[in-house]
Amino acid sequence: MASPEQPRDHHGPQPSRFELPSVFTWVVLVGFLAFFIQGIVAVDVEGSRLIAGVGNMGDFISRAVPPDMSRLGPITGYMLETLNMAIVGVAFGVVLSVPLALLSSRNTAPHPIVRVMARGITAVLRTIPELIWALIFVAAVGLGPLAGILAIIMDTIGFCARFFAERIEEIRAGPSEAIQSTGGGRSAVIFGAILPEAMPSMTATSLFGVEKAIRSAVILGLVGAGGIGVELNTAMSLYRYDVALTIIMVIVAVVVVVETVSSAIRRRIM
Repeated sequence: MASPEQPRDHHGPQPSRFELPSVFTWVVLVGFLAFFIQGIVAVDVEGSRLIAGVGNMGDFISRAVPPDMSRLGPITGYMLETLNMAIVGVAFGVVLSVPLALLSSRNTAPHPIVRVMARGITAVLRTIPELIWALIFVAAVGLGPLAGILAIIMDTIGFCARFFAERIEEIRAGPSEAIQSTGGGRSAVIFGAILPEAMPSMTATSLFGVEKAIRSAVILGLVGAGGIGVELNTAMSLYRYDVALTIIMVIVAVVVVVETVSSAIRRRIM
């Protein structure tokens, strides 16, 4: 029975009270607000332009609907080329990411200097956007899917090597120590314990890489790196908005299908 001096709490734990932000938080908030205002001023946001944009969007929709299905055959061919670019680029990128991830991980790198250098390479590859890689490879190997594949390889290495390395560092020490206790060397530990345990997570990351590469491959075509982006750029340049809408519908359909299949595979392996 509760005593009068100790009233029973009928409402459970009370929520934490609001505390004044720290000086650091205020500095971050003020800095963010300053950049936000500077960004609004820099892009010259005007009400008249927004109103005109609504009218132009209406003109685009009126000229895009109904979509022109007469070029569905060539568009399907370009979409297949985009898928080929994504799959080939991701496959090479994932394979090349594995050794880079092993060199970047604390528990598999042969020396700290090697680890720092490997992480630096991964950071550089990840920092440069795929569109910049596409421009570089278009200048190097010319227009076409090859430039797109090379750009996707670089982008995939930067994406996958980082997550592969993080997963490898999270591997349990027990299986590796068991192999070492039997006289197994570094390669035996990597192929007998580390990679098998990290494989489901690495496979899931690779599937994310495929989804990411398909979206990237669409954009890469805008700079001449092959794929359906070339067709989309041509349709928009010629004001064939009905053809452009058909291309966009095909892209959305393919991306949704790929994401659905990828999610189903990840649920089975994770």
